[in-house]
Amino acid sequence: MASTAAEGEEAQAATRRDLYEVLGVAREATDDEIKSAYKKLALRYHPDKNANDPEATDKFKEVAFAYSILSDPDKRHQYTIRGFDAVNMEDLDDSLDLSGLSTFNTAMVALFSKLGVPIKTSVSQAVLEEALSGTVTPRTLPLGGSISDRVEKQRAHFYSVTLTEEQARNGLVVRATSSASGKFKLLYFDWRSETGGLDLSMQESSIKYGKASQACLFFLGFQCYRYDPTASALEMARDPETALFYRLDGLSKCEVNELKDGTHVFAVYGDNFLKSTSYTIEAVPVPPESPAVAELQCVEAELLAKKERVRKFEKEFRDAVAKYVEVVTQYNKEKEEVDDLLSTRFATMDLFTSANMGGAGPPADPRSPSAASLSENGRAGSDDQQLQHQTSRSKSKKWFPSFLKTS
Repeated sequence: MASTAAEGEEAQAATRRDLYEVLGVAREATDDEIKSAYKKLALRYHPDKNANDPEATDKFKEVAFAYSILSDPDKRHQYTIRGFDAVNMEDLDDSLDLSGLSTFNTAMVALFSKLGVPIKTSVSQAVLEEALSGTVTPRTLPLGGSISDRVEKQRAHFYSVTLTEEQARNGLVVRATSSASGKFKLLYFDWRSETGGLDLSMQESSIKYGKASQACLFFLGFQCYRYDPTASALEMARDPETALFYRLDGLSKCEVNELKDGTHVFAVYGDNFLKSTSYTIEAVPVPPESPAVAELQCVEAELLAKKERVRKFEKEFRDAVAKYVEVVTQYNKEKEEVDDLLSTRFATMDLFTSANMGGAGPPADPRSPSAASLSENGRAGSDDQQLQHQTSRSKSKKWFPSFLKTS
């Protein structure tokens, strides 16, 4: 599988245009020239201006990719020296601290995300330092109650929840939602007893579900899991026809599964690129023997089992696809050879004429009605054979499903 992915990346790199050529600049171009060229091309091929032109969207993505490499001095140097082999595609999986970006770059990242490019973000260093400093004063979040508010981008609102021993034993679920589908992270912190500061212990990124986005942290006394749909977004984008094999890669264990009695600190972090996020947060105490707990435990166990089955099925699938390609290729080869042999036979039949065989009788007058009829029939037969041959070849193309065409 690893070799297949590597071969796919090599093939993809081979079909890419030179990045300097994409932006229309010389290899010695300055940073300002590269930025200027990018702005002009991005404006020309912007999807909002070319809503019904998929080719323009592809060109915009190509331009955006070229700029993402050439605008970075280190990546540009490596690319200039070694070409696409030096471009580590996995770097696109790194988390991005949006607070360190300029307004222009933040807008570009937001646009990439809107176009479907997976962008992973991290909690800003400013928020982490604020938590560690011990100067945070969390708002009290009542058990069974909720608070609605709006958090600025790359900032956090802190909340405290106090549990009794019995409440901690029964379990707690902290849930945040955004009816406007805003992006946010739900954070859980540990107290630093020596300094009074807070350490980030666990986080959950919001997931869009229906018309809203939500995130949940479960503390139920058994191993729970989080799901991050962006974990394998690049692999799914590269190979959309087999995205099934990557969808459950984002299922991973939660670091904390139970809480002790006392006060605990949570936070809602604004993860929108350009604007604030409206949200509602609630602390839900779980009653003893809640059927929802059993259902969650059951569905997560089924997901884990399904993840293993899909992983095993992937090898069977790829082996079957390889065999399918092999037999279809063999079929088309045999069919082409049969067509060629039949064409040769028909051509050979044309050799058996009185003129060619030196038979008795004068050669047929080409102007005679019978000769003209024979000539027309011969041409018609030839045309029919050619049409049948083209039709059969076009039908044979339907053997390949879409994902095999790229193979």
